Amino acid sequence: MGMENAGRVLVFAGLGIALLGAVLWFAGGKGWLSWLGRLPGDIRMEGDKGGFYFPVVTCLLVSVVLSGLLALVRKFFG
Repeated sequence: MGMENAGRVLVFAGLGIALLGAVLWFAGGKGWLSWLGRLPGDIRMEGDKGGFYFPVVTCLLVSVVLSGLLALVRKFFG
């Protein structure tokens, strides 16, 4: 992959991440995104002095989606 292709991929990846961030920022916790971060399998422990939360299944889902998107980017720009 040449430097110009790598730059193009980084620009599109950055734009995609910014768009996803904007969607999560404005629609997070409302409507169709309220399930994100609260899937079955996400670990949540709360006690008297604090708590611990690790969204295992949400991380796996995001990883699968991003891997698919990056595979498409590689196919069309690589």
